[in-house]
Amino acid sequence: MNRSNFINQLERTKEFDICIIGGGATGLGTAVDAASRGLKTVLFEQHDFAKGTSSRSTKLVHGGVRYLQQGNIKLVMEALRERGLLLKNAPHLVHNQKFIIPNYKWWEKSFYGIGLKIYDKMAGKLGLGPSQFLSKEETLQFAPTLDPEDLKGGVLYHDGQFDDARLAISIAQTAAHHGAAVLNYFPVNGLLKMNKKICGVWVKDFFTGKEYEVKSKVVINATGVFTDTIMKMDDTKHENIINPSQGIHLVVDKDFLPGDTAIMIPRTDDGRVLFAVPWHNKIVLGTTDTAVKEISPEPIPQQQEIEFILTHIGRYLTKDPQLSDLRSMFAGLRPLVKSKSKKTAALSRDHLICIGDSGMITVTGGKWTTYRKMAEDVIDIATETFALTNNLCITKELKLHGYDKGVMPAATTLLSIEELKAAIKKSVEEEMCMTVEDFLSRRTRQLLLDAKAAITIAPLIAKLMAEEMNKDEFWIKEQINNFNLIAKSYTFTAKQQL
Repeated sequence: MNRSNFINQLERTKEFDICIIGGGATGLGTAVDAASRGLKTVLFEQHDFAKGTSSRSTKLVHGGVRYLQQGNIKLVMEALRERGLLLKNAPHLVHNQKFIIPNYKWWEKSFYGIGLKIYDKMAGKLGLGPSQFLSKEETLQFAPTLDPEDLKGGVLYHDGQFDDARLAISIAQTAAHHGAAVLNYFPVNGLLKMNKKICGVWVKDFFTGKEYEVKSKVVINATGVFTDTIMKMDDTKHENIINPSQGIHLVVDKDFLPGDTAIMIPRTDDGRVLFAVPWHNKIVLGTTDTAVKEISPEPIPQQQEIEFILTHIGRYLTKDPQLSDLRSMFAGLRPLVKSKSKKTAALSRDHLICIGDSGMITVTGGKWTTYRKMAEDVIDIATETFALTNNLCITKELKLHGYDKGVMPAATTLLSIEELKAAIKKSVEEEMCMTVEDFLSRRTRQLLLDAKAAITIAPLIAKLMAEEMNKDEFWIKEQINNFNLIAKSYTFTAKQQL
């Protein structure tokens, strides 16, 4: 991917078939689907690719055991199919992960065991392995730091785990490979209309300030929690359809859960499930479900959310994680579609596609696991509604960029200077990495794995990036300051002052 080449493509193309607003999982997936069908496609993201919720997930590609409990069979079936496809098409970033549900009450083994057998059956040929009933001894072999007192046994099952931001970059590269122009740091500032019908967008290059009028037969709003902002840009009388919900994650060292098996707590005080998942030699704990009013590109974990996770996970481990054990913490906002329910944990994760009076198509809701299906659905609707050339969707079998290659290291602290230079060169030249935060948060995952280590190494990263990008001392200082402002909210010390 090369930003200058994409801008040249933008300037040369008189009219695109598909213009996508939003560079998270849904938008990028939509770009892949459209471009791979031969449609002239452009995508604009106001920040970096996957800057929002798409880089702040629980790192799971899963059918959703919770949705099975809620009786949403359709969503679970769809997600399980998509999970299987992702493991086939992106094996470099998605893998089979073992989970254990520990049983502390006599009825739990049969209750959850039967549910997970149904989960297995629903996955069919795309299943990752059969669930198993475990004795107390077997459960502790898989998860030796579980509290052994009153432990009756456990149920082992399989789901998928992935690196969300790295997968987003892979999807962006796949879209580019098929001819799409995907541009980060290109906010949409207005919509073009003719006879009250949408015919394109006004965009602005964040770095140069240059504005562009981009004509397109179809405009798709795939902006997640910012969905209503774009819909109001189209219709000032639009009533909000998104109920944003915040989910946070805490990251601790591997010794809290050694081995390669995750644990799932099937029910917390607010009705959600709680995960402890091995990820890049750390453990990710989460998540919460907190209704929020303000939508921010940098949501901050709330004190009560942090305490909620620490309290609940402490009930199941022999060693209770403390604030001082936290290596990082991060928050994401879910674009839950409004319903009559007042409890965000009860809102459906099914996706919604709608067409406004102007012809703008909005796709929202859903979850990371189903991004490909969301993309297929919205492009099917776009091609049919606007009579575009409707080649068949090929993404079920489409290998994602890098599937036959290695991946970037997740953290930077153990890399030599030469390795760092090589990683930065690749990020800048091939992945449109524009800032220190892009590199430390999403091209590598250092900020999410160890925030203090990321702050420590940021000056070196800024210096090496400046050399690669021909930037001056002012740029270096500005990048360090900007990164530190963001990174402070990932450390526990900032939260103690709340």
